[in-house]
Amino acid sequence: MLSFRHLAQPTTRWMLTASRRGPLSRTRRARQSEKCTFATVAEDAFRIPIIDFSKYRNASNAAEKEQTAKEVVRGFTDVGFIYLSNHGIPQETVQQVFQKSAEFFSMSNEKKTALAWRDPRANRGFVQVGRERVTQSADAEEIKELREKAPDYKESMEIGRDWDKTYRNYWPEEQDAPGFKRTMTSFFQTCHDLHVLVMRSIALGLRLEESFFDGKIHEQYHNLRLLSYPPIKTELLRGDGQARAGAHSDYGTLTLLFQDSVGGLEVQNPHTGQYQPATPIPGTIVINAGDLLARWSNDVLRSTLHRVVAPPARAINEREGMTPARQSIAFFCNPNQGAEIACLPTCLVPGGQPRYPPVTTEEYIVGRLKATYM
Repeated sequence: MLSFRHLAQPTTRWMLTASRRGPLSRTRRARQSEKCTFATVAEDAFRIPIIDFSKYRNASNAAEKEQTAKEVVRGFTDVGFIYLSNHGIPQETVQQVFQKSAEFFSMSNEKKTALAWRDPRANRGFVQVGRERVTQSADAEEIKELREKAPDYKESMEIGRDWDKTYRNYWPEEQDAPGFKRTMTSFFQTCHDLHVLVMRSIALGLRLEESFFDGKIHEQYHNLRLLSYPPIKTELLRGDGQARAGAHSDYGTLTLLFQDSVGGLEVQNPHTGQYQPATPIPGTIVINAGDLLARWSNDVLRSTLHRVVAPPARAINEREGMTPARQSIAFFCNPNQGAEIACLPTCLVPGGQPRYPPVTTEEYIVGRLKATYM
């Protein structure tokens, strides 16, 4: 069982006892003057909160920032996911990225495979349908078997920081995808800037200095993933373990997910093991905590399992249907490449021991990518 208490005074700590992602106690929140208690969300109240981030971005004083920071941390504590509204990224910008992404995936397979993903240390390039099999397993042979039995029915384009001196991005020729590179490099920076603000709110919510994470994420060691889920016959999704993207948690600190209107993302309720939809809400970004943020916070912040399933299909005959195409854009936020991820001082019981040994960002993420793709 997991429970934790957070007092408002800066000198107090999170009180935590836990089994990794195990069943959680019922929600109990009490506010007495300056004391605020966080416990886990009840089974029948498991829902992704919508948080108005303008209250943090436009706050006129520290108290206003802290209020939103508490909401953000509570969302990641209870569910591991939040919807962020009024986040500051214009909808026109998001629509432009979706358009350029669609234009890229409409290119010929020959031109896309010329940009193929090659190296987990780089994590850049085009990934064809069936190449990746996301899962919680870290065993390469087990993942290989899963990939052969139940591949993920999606294709993606992976983009990193474009100024990296060691690993380069694979860009299509300008005539094949006009404006693609310019749009994606600009959006990469836009997403990083929002990531910095959300991490500052998390720092405040964990009773750290607001700038605590700034020097640990400034290298922009991130990954922008464009995702295309082609239409597929329902027959191909009926097998055991089949999905458009299998159940998994993400690797880094945060994931910013931009969805189209089709839907399909589902989040697991850790109390029941059941999945429920993360229905697209116009104008919002779905943000979830990843494994490294969970490790950093000693599991105070939850890295929740999620998957992508097929939305309702259009019947093409009495026994068969066709699912619609789906697009999404994920910005995987990571700490600096060599950053050491060790238990934060405010997330440890006095006299207690961290749940995880220190690990660097590169060690953890490259290890997971090697097992996932190779």
